[in-house]
Amino acid sequence: EFFFPALPPLLFPTYFHCHTFYIAYTKKYWVDLAWMLTFYIRFFYTYGSLLETKTLNSLISLHRMLESSWFVWVSQMNHIPMDIDYDKNLDWMSTQLQATCNVEQSLFNDWFTGHLNFQIEH
Repeated sequence: EFFFPALPPLLFPTYFHCHTFYIAYTKKYWVDLAWMLTFYIRFFYTYGSLLETKTLNSLISLHRMLESSWFVWVSQMNHIPMDIDYDKNLDWMSTQLQATCNVEQSLFNDWFTGHLNFQIEH
């Protein structure tokens, strides 16, 4: 009941985004961390003269919230298990085909999912 209104907008901005920096720092991936930080340096340098810091942070947060909601909708509509209640000792390919589904093809679905609505082929 509360999954879609609460979790998707918070998934990327809080957990994934912060966790990515945390992993890069704790595993000492200094080059990756530097590349991630250059995004924010470039972003604030480019738009800092046009907008104030509070507005820029709001803009990044809004973008992450929209991105997170899109990601959850696209991934959940294809990855909800179909007919897998327990392991039926099938080969890997058969199990994967039973656990995913294609979403009805339409102009909107093709655009919205970036053609990931063909999950079995993906």
